[in-house]
Amino acid sequence: MQHEALNQWHFVVAAYAIGLGGTVALLAHGWLAMRRAERRRDGTRGK
Repeated sequence: MQHEALNQWHFVVAAYAIGLGGTVALLAHGWLAMRRAERRRDGTRGK
């Protein structure tokens, strides 16, 4: 009788990939929003 156990490392790697990918996406979104806000601020100051 053949028995295959589940390999948990696939789930661990997927969880880290999702976590790191989400962190990178959140940082990129915040950075782009900050740049847009700075551009709007500079536009109102007449630069």
